[in-house]
Amino acid sequence: MSFNTPIDRRGTNSAKWDLMETLYGVSPKDGLAMWTADSDYATAPCVIAAVKAAAEHGVFGYGIEDEAYFDAITWWMQNRHGWSVDKDWIMTTQGLGNAIALCLDVWTAPGDAAVIFTPVYHEFSLKVQRAGRVVTECPLVRQDETYVLDLDDAQSRLTGKEKMLIWCSPQNPSGRVWTKGELRAVSDFARKNGLLLISDEIHHDIVFPGNTFVPMANAAPEDADNTVYLTAASKTFNIAGQRTGNMIIPDPTLRAAMQKRLTMLDYKPSVLGVKMITAAYSPEGAEWADAQIAHLQTNCAIFNEGINAIPGLWSMPLQATYLGWVDFSGTGMTQEEVSGRIRDTAKIAVSQGPTFGTGGETWMRFNLATQTDKVENAVRRMQRAFSDLQ
Repeated sequence: MSFNTPIDRRGTNSAKWDLMETLYGVSPKDGLAMWTADSDYATAPCVIAAVKAAAEHGVFGYGIEDEAYFDAITWWMQNRHGWSVDKDWIMTTQGLGNAIALCLDVWTAPGDAAVIFTPVYHEFSLKVQRAGRVVTECPLVRQDETYVLDLDDAQSRLTGKEKMLIWCSPQNPSGRVWTKGELRAVSDFARKNGLLLISDEIHHDIVFPGNTFVPMANAAPEDADNTVYLTAASKTFNIAGQRTGNMIIPDPTLRAAMQKRLTMLDYKPSVLGVKMITAAYSPEGAEWADAQIAHLQTNCAIFNEGINAIPGLWSMPLQATYLGWVDFSGTGMTQEEVSGRIRDTAKIAVSQGPTFGTGGETWMRFNLATQTDKVENAVRRMQRAFSDLQ
């Protein structure tokens, strides 16, 4: 399982590489793409084998979500996360971005507000706004080397228009793995305030040793009638381009409402997406996922050591995900100057911290799911870009 085999993604319709100049002003000819959250290495061999078998079969007609697909999902959740999922709870969407948009469409109305805890994945806020809803930001609190919740402060920020809480676990961009107690508190907060809880758990497989991911369903099982759980194999297995994710909805009333909307939209899952998830959620896929975590640990260690050696920069220690979250406040520079150095001198396309909402103003997010030599190159470029601070 080589995660260091070079793969040139330029010119392959890769959003990450082929849009980096348009969006960030960094040419793919000599720049590094470290922004959007997909990986630069090939997916698991078992997934590739499933795609090859489908191609050799040669027929790509209408398909179904068969028993093997549902069995694979329930097996994975039970064996990897200790979560018992009933097959009837599983619904397929066109990825989790689509799932969040559907949740907003089905369970909120224009003018309603949705709660998010910031800094957080920027698409949460964007999807709320695109739907004609209002964002209620509740900032996380920096404590020691991570973030913690301040639910009293969050309570004070509610306006009465809120109908939904969109939660991120593990947390993106910080890589925070929430404790069972924290998850329980968030679920209680949602229930108390009449908020439907949408728990996005897309990074739940990429958790580093010493940390334990707890599904929201296990932390607050009594609130299953007020929660929609979102999962996907996309980040774990680098198959986001297949646009296939899962909503797991135990409550029959909630599930019926979502099914009605999916039927109205004539949504059916991708045949290849179903086959790839079935192959990924297997013992072979689990072995590959474990090997990937070891690779990411190496990349994170190299990145953190190199970045933290630059005065004024600090990379938050990751508990999960492959997304380095770097604070530049110690440099005393403006965000524009920091961004310019990363773009023009380091020639790295990164996710801009302010897009993650309140609390992200002095930060940048770096995707470390790539070959190790690219991480080493990125560190050298960053040290050169900020060499006057050395």
